[in-house]
Amino acid sequence: MKKAKGNKGLLDQKRFESLEREKMRLPKAGTIEVVPSILSADFARLADEIAEITLAGVSMVHLDVMDGHFVPNITIGPPVIAKLRKVSDLVFDAHLMISEPAKYAEPFVKAGADHITFHIEVADDPLRLIDKLHDLGCSAGICLNPETPVEAIAAVAPHCDMVLVMTVHPGFGGQEFMPEAAEKIARIREIVGPDVRIEVDGGIDPQTTPIVVSYGADTLVAGNAIFAKSDRIAAINTIRKACS
Repeated sequence: MKKAKGNKGLLDQKRFESLEREKMRLPKAGTIEVVPSILSADFARLADEIAEITLAGVSMVHLDVMDGHFVPNITIGPPVIAKLRKVSDLVFDAHLMISEPAKYAEPFVKAGADHITFHIEVADDPLRLIDKLHDLGCSAGICLNPETPVEAIAAVAPHCDMVLVMTVHPGFGGQEFMPEAAEKIARIREIVGPDVRIEVDGGIDPQTTPIVVSYGADTLVAGNAIFAKSDRIAAINTIRKACS
């Protein structure tokens, strides 16, 4: 965001930023959210799939955006998100697994993304991109891959609304949970405190949920554990019960 000058200017700037944050739709930290990932959904029935998970009372849906370059897979772009926006009021949590997030962030916001997470591994100026997303009225998140150390995001994470920890390699669903990657959650929680969400993505199911929650995660992305089940509502409730 733009920097104001002088004490009064700084106070005005803080009030402005506070008001802007209130407009953002990402749930405030302090609640456990189960976030279904459409990567494992039936892409021929995405609207119906999202309608079904909405009946389970979820607040968010995870939109996996892949470019075939940063990760070896291609999924969806702004046009698909714009169509889905017309049929859903859920918070659209867009995870940009792409090589040039700064170039494409604005089109995703305009298409209807409420929150955008980008990868530290490809961000030339992450703080600038975070400011840009906030200026657009979108909450911002930073993500780190399993091999990326926490130190890579330590200076950036406190400026984010959410930090995403990958517990599998990004690009494909159905991978096995990596416990050593999950251990980073505890250190990240120490860095960001209680007011920033920590999301975890990869191998989340009723068995791994208690592990990541114990480390401090509050936003649980689940794909196969939900969409591979015939009863998606029951699958979501099972993950919720595993949190307690």
